[in-house]
Amino acid sequence: MYANPIAYGFSCISVLFAHIAMIVNIYFNGNYKDTRDVAILGAAVIIIDISYFIIMLFFRQASYALDFLLILILNMSFIFQSCFGEVNFDIKHLVTCIFSIASCKAGYVLCRNHKLLQEKKKLIYGAVTTVLLINLLVDLIANEMWIKIGSFTIQPSEFIKPLFVLACATSIEEQQRKHKILFMNIVYENITLLVLTAAICLVQVKSHDYGSLPTFLGIFSVGFLLRICYPKAKFSKKKLASVIAVIFVFLLIGLKYAPDYVQHRLHVDIWSDKTGDGYQQSQALIAIAKGGWFGLGPGKGYLSNIFAYKNDIVFATISEEWGLLYALMSVLAIVIMTAVPLINPARSYYHGTISACVCAAFTVQMALNIFGSCNLIPFTGVTIPFLSSGGSSMMVSGFMIGMLTACLSPSFKEPQHKKQEASVPAWRWQE
Repeated sequence: MYANPIAYGFSCISVLFAHIAMIVNIYFNGNYKDTRDVAILGAAVIIIDISYFIIMLFFRQASYALDFLLILILNMSFIFQSCFGEVNFDIKHLVTCIFSIASCKAGYVLCRNHKLLQEKKKLIYGAVTTVLLINLLVDLIANEMWIKIGSFTIQPSEFIKPLFVLACATSIEEQQRKHKILFMNIVYENITLLVLTAAICLVQVKSHDYGSLPTFLGIFSVGFLLRICYPKAKFSKKKLASVIAVIFVFLLIGLKYAPDYVQHRLHVDIWSDKTGDGYQQSQALIAIAKGGWFGLGPGKGYLSNIFAYKNDIVFATISEEWGLLYALMSVLAIVIMTAVPLINPARSYYHGTISACVCAAFTVQMALNIFGSCNLIPFTGVTIPFLSSGGSSMMVSGFMIGMLTACLSPSFKEPQHKKQEASVPAWRWQE
């Protein structure tokens, strides 16, 4: 289905207007040395907008809502990142935004055909295992979570997320392939997924990447729930209660035997330790209060001097310079992106489970970052999708939006080998 020209044009104008309004705000209220810096930033944003509007027309989709929201939030993020401390064109973040757009289109193309994805399930499990091993090797050899390539860093654990979403995705047909073991009907794939989740958690703990654990557990919880509670499923409430109880017990064990620095973060009073572990959170809260609803002005904030201001506490950095209103609007745009596939349900149960798992990942990440910055939960250092800087995070987030777009515009083509089998004459089968 091609885009409605009127709706498409109106959406293009709305996105352009939003970005131009931000550039105007920088011109009148920003901290910059030369007006050419503002002009160059504005020109880059407008060129990216128009280029993407044209690129979108080459993809046949049932809906372009997610694409418009994606380019809206990406260029908002590019403007934010180019203004922290002083208006300065952030070429590195621009490159990651472009990669995010490209990975979005790749995710759309690769995830449209759910039949093909189901057939390649073993390859997906293999890919997750391979990335897990790479993650483990990087930790063992370099004692880090990142692979450094020049000025860019790659975080292998980020690339596990979309693969893990595909591993968690299922169809009703798959869940009906049950095997009786003792007194229980078991789906072998569900057991495999449970083992894979345990392996991911163990590797993340070994790598000391505790912040990513809730995201993976969120994806698994939603995926597993949809596996056992599909329409007309005969599922015992006692079994569901048992699963929840087991998860709760593991959480308690994890909290009890967590390393000392994790235990400290759980109980730290940031106001009595403002120069220690509570430094980032206390400064973030002070900055949000100083910024108020409309901010101090682009480039006029103090948080640009604090460690990880572009990623871990980015919500507070945006709030200080642009105001809490802008920060909430940018987060709302991401929330709407995750809500669109739920408001317009996918046309297959497989794509529906993909949508739910992606939404779970985004929701958990945003909650961890924002609530952590605001001292509502212990500080984790997890990034906000699209708003935080980081090449791996941006690329993976873009790919997952492409997955959501594919769920809204699925392809129901039969796998190629089945078509070839169907075209073989009956007399050949008899031979």
